Amino acid sequence: MKILVCISNVPDTTSKINFTDNDTKFDTAGVQFVINPNDEFGLTRAMWFKEKQSATVHIATVGEASVEPTMRKALAIGADEAIRVNAIPTDGFFVAQQLANIAKEGAYDLIIAGRESIDYNGGMVPGIMASLLDINFVNTCISLDVDGTSATALREIDGGKEKIATSLPLIIGGQKGLVEESDLRIPNMRGIMMARQKKLTVIEPIDALNATQDTKFTKPAAKGAVKLASSVDELVTLLHNEAKVI
Repeated sequence: MKILVCISNVPDTTSKINFTDNDTKFDTAGVQFVINPNDEFGLTRAMWFKEKQSATVHIATVGEASVEPTMRKALAIGADEAIRVNAIPTDGFFVAQQLANIAKEGAYDLIIAGRESIDYNGGMVPGIMASLLDINFVNTCISLDVDGTSATALREIDGGKEKIATSLPLIIGGQKGLVEESDLRIPNMRGIMMARQKKLTVIEPIDALNATQDTKFTKPAAKGAVKLASSVDELVTLLHNEAKVI
């Protein structure tokens, strides 16, 4: 089985976020970048398929050279090869077109992407890829087993879970549950050394449409001052007259 894991390079959640150029561009200065958590769950599941079913695992991302440390981490975890599309990931539709082209050229049996990235939370890339490639798609996937060309997936739905039987080729939008946080892997020294020798291919982007563009970023409004009530009666009065929730 040949697997492609789509990786997104995102800011660590502890990083302080700022914007430049009149709040039209994200300021990357001093920001630590990591593998998107939903993608890391998918990568870890791909490692299970590699170890248990002798799968070959490639990773792919869209980004400039600055994303390569994140890709090397994925290689150190155990991926076999990496592909980087040399372009700025400005738009989800653009990214999906680039990754779909890689998937088509590589004839992958299984494509694992995160259901969304934690930076812009667009949640559109795996679905668009599935449409462009005309293959089966399971989103919000929390369990996946493959037997030959048959696959069984479990996904979260409103109010419960849904079990789906489908076939390869398949793309999933994975999330926590596909593996647990305790299953995530930290690269060891051997993996880091081996990652330096693994193939990282850089390709130029295909002509593709940028369907949207960012015009302005705005931080959440600062939290208001806190008022402490000294009695239940005062609390009720504040909730009724000021908060107007009762």
